[in-house]
Amino acid sequence: MPPQDSPTSPISETTVPLEPERRERWYQLLGSRNYRLFLAAQVTGGIGVSMQRLAQDWLILQLTGSPAAVGLAVALQFLPMLVIGPLSGIVVDLFPKRRIMLVCQVIAAALALTLAIWDGTGTVPVIAVYISCVVLGLSSAIDSPTRQVFVNEVVGDARLRPAIGLNNAIIQLGAMAGPALGGVLIAAYGTAAAFASNAALCLLVLVLVVAIRTDQLHHSPPATRGRGQVLAGFRYVRDRPRLLLIILLAGLLGAFGMNGPVVLAAFADQVWHNGAAGFGVFNTLSACGALVGALVAARLRSSGRKTIVLSAALFGMTQLVAALMPTVESFMVLLVVVGMMTLVFLTSAATTVQLEADAEIRGRVMALYLPLLMGGHAMGGLLAGWLTESFGVREGLVVTGALGILSAGVVGLLLWLNSKAVK
Repeated sequence: MPPQDSPTSPISETTVPLEPERRERWYQLLGSRNYRLFLAAQVTGGIGVSMQRLAQDWLILQLTGSPAAVGLAVALQFLPMLVIGPLSGIVVDLFPKRRIMLVCQVIAAALALTLAIWDGTGTVPVIAVYISCVVLGLSSAIDSPTRQVFVNEVVGDARLRPAIGLNNAIIQLGAMAGPALGGVLIAAYGTAAAFASNAALCLLVLVLVVAIRTDQLHHSPPATRGRGQVLAGFRYVRDRPRLLLIILLAGLLGAFGMNGPVVLAAFADQVWHNGAAGFGVFNTLSACGALVGALVAARLRSSGRKTIVLSAALFGMTQLVAALMPTVESFMVLLVVVGMMTLVFLTSAATTVQLEADAEIRGRVMALYLPLLMGGHAMGGLLAGWLTESFGVREGLVVTGALGILSAGVVGLLLWLNSKAVK
């Protein structure tokens, strides 16, 4: 278990490169068979689910021609996490996490295969895609915090900090690489191919998770059954102001900044007029930036509030600047930077949240963090779709980028004031 400070103890403000001793711990982690299998399952699953979401978004745009309809699809994919997220933390803390992951993966595979077959016939109705968005959102609401917390059982307490950092970088990298691969598949073969590919990836994840040796896991003690478990998670976060503020910032950035499916689809369709091929290229470039961000985040002690706030501000700023680029080439360059800052922020924030929580309540804490992040993402999809249709594609991205910068500034000020109060 990571060292636990008092509820008001400050999060480390320093963010420095990994020391040689810590680099050796990374290599030791990768020497673990279970950890290698888990990381492979993480990146494969991340690629698959993000590919599924992208294909759903593009299929909605093809069927309706409306960015607002795409925004609704994004909202339906992430709102379930906001609604049932806190309850999912109880499931994560009470039941075997490996078993939960297997069940959720079977559901994801069934969804992908169903849409692949239906879309391949050319008769899939819009309502069917919306229903798929909701079911995938419900499954992800339980699966996401489970994957975040399962890393503790794979590596144990002694190697938890580097394992969480690498795990979060891999999760976010998979989430960024999925749209890139999905965009290429959609441009070349259509959305049905993307759904079919995700079904195959889901089956691969099932094989990888089954191959994890349960006798080598460090099983976490289950949470105490009884009433008030959800409220206990809320109280835990409430009593730690810095933890609460970082979770809040993640939610705000989700709402104001993480609107890639809507924004990139609109830029490809209405600004640069390069269709599905351009959409795929844009997502590929974002994924390249994400790879750089993952490498940067993996080399930092991702528990500094300065790193979190600064990367959040730069995330919003690069989006704003990208919206003003006069040529498609300059826009694509900025997409790489946006992808990089996305990974640095998300990895730093998620690592801090996990390390600040005790093992027995970590599932409920992550089940508050992820719903706020993804729920913000859902609201951001609706906001981006409305801004795009009401004011224009560029103007919408300028507004959301500016709101991201403002959010980082306000939360950064509150964190600074709180640290002064503690001292």
